[in-house]
Amino acid sequence: MNRTGILLALASAVLFGASTPFAKLLLGSIDPWMMAGLLYLGAGGGLAAVHLSRAALQMPAAEAPLHRSDLPWLGLVILAGGVGGPLLLMFGLARTDAATASLLLNLEGLATLAIAWLAFRENVDRRLLIGAFAILAGAALLSWQGSAHLQWGALLIAGACLCWGLDNNLTRKLSSADPVQIAMLKGLVAGTVNLALALASGAHFPTLGLGLAAALVGFFGYGVSLALFVLGLRHLGAARTGAYFSLAPFVGAVLAVALLGEPVTATLVVAGGLMGLGLWLHLSEQHAHTHAHEPLAHAHRHRHDAHHQHAHNADTPLGEPHSHWHRHAPLVHRHPHYPDLHHRHGHGPSDHEHGPTA
Repeated sequence: MNRTGILLALASAVLFGASTPFAKLLLGSIDPWMMAGLLYLGAGGGLAAVHLSRAALQMPAAEAPLHRSDLPWLGLVILAGGVGGPLLLMFGLARTDAATASLLLNLEGLATLAIAWLAFRENVDRRLLIGAFAILAGAALLSWQGSAHLQWGALLIAGACLCWGLDNNLTRKLSSADPVQIAMLKGLVAGTVNLALALASGAHFPTLGLGLAAALVGFFGYGVSLALFVLGLRHLGAARTGAYFSLAPFVGAVLAVALLGEPVTATLVVAGGLMGLGLWLHLSEQHAHTHAHEPLAHAHRHRHDAHHQHAHNADTPLGEPHSHWHRHAPLVHRHPHYPDLHHRHGHGPSDHEHGPTA
């Protein structure tokens, strides 16, 4: 099967995971809420510079822009992931110890998978579930420093994870559009909201150097990472992308050992083994069955493969890959596939095959 989506999701997790130890280096000098605002603004501002540079250089647009019909979904994404999640997290952190909060934040991956499976009917089989729970168990083990007691703070943090799980699934609805544009708008709005809340709570701006450093971490760890996550959603769907993204805590832990001199512990080794098992189960997934493609019309970045055999007019961009509005004729065939843009179909008991495929 196409491994592009896996590489994109893993790259997203690496960048986000790497941002944690770098942000930790800055937290001693920057208020946590101010840090959240600067990270998001660094993501949105950096991607805005990329977006404007592409326009100024008149680079051909290989990605489909956001359309008016996408705005309601984008609004929900920003509300859930950029405003609701951070707000609930901040209120929860005020009532919860750091160990419990770190453990509970790993519920995001589980929430993403559960919503994708139960609400959006995304195909999730036993192999994927076992792999996802192995990755999540490794992430939880990395965070575990004590027992988690049910309290209002814990419920608020769980609510934040639910918001981000919903955000990840709603973003899948936009994954055919330009990922830079999506991540840019989300970063700018979320950064502005968090910065305003930080200032209202009495936080102060850091020095210029520290502010720029935080913005740089945000650009790569939040902005570029989110753009890659959107591309991963396009290829893999929400459940699988969320599961791969759950490797981020392990990446952060490994970098903390290298950059901050933290010790290599048995917990880190066991967590790495669990995540490696989950990753292997996902990488070795084989899913193929005869399936029908219903007529579909949309715009996204594509090449002329078996799913894109359509005519062009004079306005069609030259070269491949390119983006334009196109129609898919009904098609019935069989091949290995993920629940990507063109394979979000229902499944019966006979549609799950795991092993060599023709």
